[in-house]
Amino acid sequence: MDIFELMSERNHEQLVFWNDPELGYRGIIAIHDTTMGPALGGTRFWNYENERDAVIDALRLSRGMTYKAAIAGLNLGGGKSVIWGDPKVKDREMIFRAHGRAVESLGGRYITAEDVGTSPEDMEFVRMETRHVVGLLGRSGDPSPVTAYGVYNGIKAACKVVFGDDSLSDRHIAVQGLGHVGYHLCEDLAAEGARLTVTDIDPERVQRVVQEFGATPVEPDAIYDVEADVFAPCALGAVINDDTVKRLKVKIVAGAANNQLARGSIHGPALHERGILYAPDYVINAGGLINVYGELNDWTPDRSKRKAADIYNTLLRIFELAEREGIAPHAAANRVAEERIREARHLQRTYVP
Repeated sequence: MDIFELMSERNHEQLVFWNDPELGYRGIIAIHDTTMGPALGGTRFWNYENERDAVIDALRLSRGMTYKAAIAGLNLGGGKSVIWGDPKVKDREMIFRAHGRAVESLGGRYITAEDVGTSPEDMEFVRMETRHVVGLLGRSGDPSPVTAYGVYNGIKAACKVVFGDDSLSDRHIAVQGLGHVGYHLCEDLAAEGARLTVTDIDPERVQRVVQEFGATPVEPDAIYDVEADVFAPCALGAVINDDTVKRLKVKIVAGAANNQLARGSIHGPALHERGILYAPDYVINAGGLINVYGELNDWTPDRSKRKAADIYNTLLRIFELAEREGIAPHAAANRVAEERIREARHLQRTYVP
């Protein structure tokens, strides 16, 4: 595995490995870009098949965080950490305290939070070793409701463009992944009267959403063949790929998952060519980052939620740019984010005594 080649592909600044075999901790921290400020991104706990997969996931996710912060107008850079292991392990304190020491070793260049496979309780263990952690109990806590609220508003914006009306009443939405964010998204959608078709690899999660929101369940692979207005991927990434992009029977792809496009340069245009409007993932799912940024800056919960609701307007501007320039929405979003980062680099070169 050529580490420097992988880092150079997307201009990553730093990649840190931390190993404590006696505690069962194998951690990787990726810092993509700190132009805008300290790198912030959650800790993902996942049982990767091999170390290359773990490294690539950290690199891809950290880059997404840079773009997410830039396009949301937050003074943060992009980072991410992954712990390679069984996320269902019961004895977690020593693993996350080891992770806290790894975060602390970076001296504030990286701030962590919860992500897939981790929780606010885990972040309390991290806090025992470092102050560079957010999403803590009694503060901003679980970012999932705010993330879901941002996605909900993003779906409304996409519907406004495609259907001329942002009402979700009786809109058919297929939701893939019913974890924390997917569940709260279903809650928001159902409250407006949307019709839901849902799936998850965990039958208990499916049953809960079916019972509480009247959703229709389907098997995990069948979600791609559902005829609906919107497909909302809220599980892991790369779900829009060579196989699935041909199967989709929707007008919009808009969900909470990171890195939804297996290959952005191929599958973004493929959705565009099929007349499917894609809400770029790092734009629509920025609510979680907004939530923890609010914690860093002592925002009230209402202020964080209002900022997440503005994802609606951000997406409308991106869709307008994409239409005007004749490019796919993900390319338009990248252009906006990259321009803000370039502007920030210019500001950093201006000396202020």
